[in-house]
Amino acid sequence: MGEYRFSQVDVFSAHGLRGNPVAVVHGADGLGDEEMAEFARWTNLSETTFLLEPTDAAADYRLRIFTTGGELPFAGHPTLGSAHAWLEAGGAATHADRVVQECAAGPVTVRRDERLAFAAPPLTRSGEVAAGDRAPILAALGLDDDQVLGMQWIDNGPGWAGIELASAGEVLAVEPVLHLCGQLKVGLVGPWVDPGQAGKDVEVRAFYGDGTDFMEDPVTGSLQAGLAQWLIPAGRLPQRYVAGQGVRRQRDGRVHVEVRDQQVWVGGDTVTTVAGTVRIGSA
Repeated sequence: MGEYRFSQVDVFSAHGLRGNPVAVVHGADGLGDEEMAEFARWTNLSETTFLLEPTDAAADYRLRIFTTGGELPFAGHPTLGSAHAWLEAGGAATHADRVVQECAAGPVTVRRDERLAFAAPPLTRSGEVAAGDRAPILAALGLDDDQVLGMQWIDNGPGWAGIELASAGEVLAVEPVLHLCGQLKVGLVGPWVDPGQAGKDVEVRAFYGDGTDFMEDPVTGSLQAGLAQWLIPAGRLPQRYVAGQGVRRQRDGRVHVEVRDQQVWVGGDTVTTVAGTVRIGSA
């Protein structure tokens, strides 16, 4: 059984305990696939990550990302939380203003600015959701077709479909029909009427299932990236905005989205809430 440095980082929250936590295992090169999967199931968080030596000479570190059900090629809040943990542990980036993460989806640049922000990876699936998929999604969310301003695939790894609603209030009012949700992976977005008072421009919710369990994610970087890549070019979101997420999960996440030089960046505050060591592997 090996002993590994461990961090648990709250992402998209400046105060801790209000965002989305990710478990991070440092120096995990000695762990096998099943050991990683077993530990991810044990943490029971939406994602657990493992920091490894890069195989790409242009990367600062390599990252593997596991849910309780399997491995993901990319995910947003684990990317920011893992970059935070790597830097906090003394990671020396090649470039002072950014770190480069190697993951199954390819290299991901994380900008070091006022807060960490990742460059949204290219969508692997986009375009309108066809009627055959649209109807069961709306039924699972308890939405009428005339409530939907737009629905598109915005998949950058996890499999997201995005739905635009008329207001933040409509987003927060959605009550999924659990027995219809299955393996649904869908995000909702709607604007706040008074962004200044709310402290955020839009409200976002994310729902996902694996066929046996279904839940709402507290704050979701990959979904936020996909929504921005869809709605900013369409002129329905501005070049820079703040998205709230997590209200219905008793969280208060803030996601800072902006376009720089035609690249969408998704950023948020990161705070270490747990630090220590863990023992993983056969006795």
